[in-house]
Amino acid sequence: MSPTLQARQLTRRFGRFTALDHLDLDIEGTKCVGFLGPNGAGKTTTLKMFTNLIFPTEGEALINGISVQRDRKRALASCGALIETPEIYSSLTPREALELSGSLRGMNRQDVRARTDIVLAEVKMSDWADQKVGSFSKGMKQRINIASTLLSDPDVVMLDEPSTGLDPRGMAEVRSIIRELKGQGRLIFFSSHILSEVVDVCDEVVLINHGKLLFYDTLANVNARLGGGATPVDAEFLRPVSDADIARSIASLPGVTGWSRLDDRRISLVVQGGPEARAALLEQLTGLKIGLVGFHESRSALEDVYLREISTGEA
Repeated sequence: MSPTLQARQLTRRFGRFTALDHLDLDIEGTKCVGFLGPNGAGKTTTLKMFTNLIFPTEGEALINGISVQRDRKRALASCGALIETPEIYSSLTPREALELSGSLRGMNRQDVRARTDIVLAEVKMSDWADQKVGSFSKGMKQRINIASTLLSDPDVVMLDEPSTGLDPRGMAEVRSIIRELKGQGRLIFFSSHILSEVVDVCDEVVLINHGKLLFYDTLANVNARLGGGATPVDAEFLRPVSDADIARSIASLPGVTGWSRLDDRRISLVVQGGPEARAALLEQLTGLKIGLVGFHESRSALEDVYLREISTGEA
């Protein structure tokens, strides 16, 4: 059975302030879903209710069809979560930290030992398994935290802004880990305010603001929101391309309905149609032999939709 996350009229009020307002959400399947929204939108509050760290004022959260509020232990048995950024005792090694985490979760010692080597390898920390955590960088510590969420081999993984506070290398390492987890039969739900990160690793996007759901959709459909079924794609070339070259060789290709320049070697093309149209365009661009070195859905498209939806919701 596919892993699922569901919110049923999930609401949380703190006095007169409504942090989350009757959220309805149905996520199913082995994929990666980005959870977006400005600071204070209700992302961490939502994740805390899914993990029973706080209780909803109304509604309920379900993991694999089991209510977290009514049957906490069974619902969370198949879930691993990293909420905010917990600190690890500096005197412990990663192996010892995971043993502590497993014992707190109620796992038996044999299972913890068997899984420790596996999860350390998954987060690329095997070489540091027996060194003190106190000497680690923030990125290394975060990889240990992610390893802790994987210790029980969950099919649902929730991560709360896992790249926050990391340097570019640490952020790249976390993204690489998430991409690898996507292929392991898990549902990954992670909040982020880094839009490029979501484009890199996610299949679908949930956007909330002021505690309300604005949309839940695939990245492809989000891109299509910019132009009636058209999808913006970025093309990068080995050498600078002139406007005349673009007009003569590229702008007239089937499916291309518009273009704009990003810099001297990169352009953004608006492509009418779905994945088949983009695949056909890629073949045609390659056949032109003009030094195409990159072709992907526009990273700016999600930002455009994000800003538009947020501003509309605040109007």
